[in-house]
Amino acid sequence: MPRLEDIRARSTWAQLIEGQPQHLAIALLMALGAGSLLSTPQDAPRLMGLTATGWGMASIMLALLHQIIVASVFRLQLHRNIMTRLFGKGDMKIWAMVFMPLLVLRPVTLIMTGWADTVPITGFRNLEIALGLALLAAAIWAMHSVIKYFSIPRALGGDHFREHYAEMPLVNKGAFRVTSNAMYGVAFLGLWGIALLFGSRNALVVALFQHAYIWVHMYCTEAPDMAHIYPPKPDIAKAGPDA
Repeated sequence: MPRLEDIRARSTWAQLIEGQPQHLAIALLMALGAGSLLSTPQDAPRLMGLTATGWGMASIMLALLHQIIVASVFRLQLHRNIMTRLFGKGDMKIWAMVFMPLLVLRPVTLIMTGWADTVPITGFRNLEIALGLALLAAAIWAMHSVIKYFSIPRALGGDHFREHYAEMPLVNKGAFRVTSNAMYGVAFLGLWGIALLFGSRNALVVALFQHAYIWVHMYCTEAPDMAHIYPPKPDIAKAGPDA
């Protein structure tokens, strides 16, 4: 039996919600903490009706919405085949239409936060700009590696939808040569780069939240999923010839 069919055949409710109570609790605490760190001066300017704090909170709420949707779809697709049952062969196209706009809005709302902000980070602008450019360059390199070597469908969770994505070998080219998780480990550094280029303290708080929160998704949602999709292979040498 193919591995995805096998996962669905023996799926339990406990597996479906594994890690999600922790995900929601950590997300709530992180959002409250990040919100408390945002600063609004008395003379704070407004950009399209919102202060930097307003844009920062919007960015935080968007990240929460995005990752809760991703966690829900990943689990329901992996264990109940929900997207394929609803949309047939168009399941991944529909998912991309939901996922990609939410992903793009994350740096967009961060840019709006930095643009509206008047609260500085350090005041050493040359240093902030240099570091920001370096981090942004690393993030662009990582995204290029994702597109060229990993592929967008696979990055959208293709191994939850199709067997052939789950059978693909690990990628070890480009940024993936440095780290096996270039998307979370390197690409999200671009958010830090944006905040530093704007010299915005509020944007830096939001970047910290978004980068930390993606790792919550990794450990609470993706890690349990990967344990089902890519179970450890038996050690033939230890098991012996009669195992």
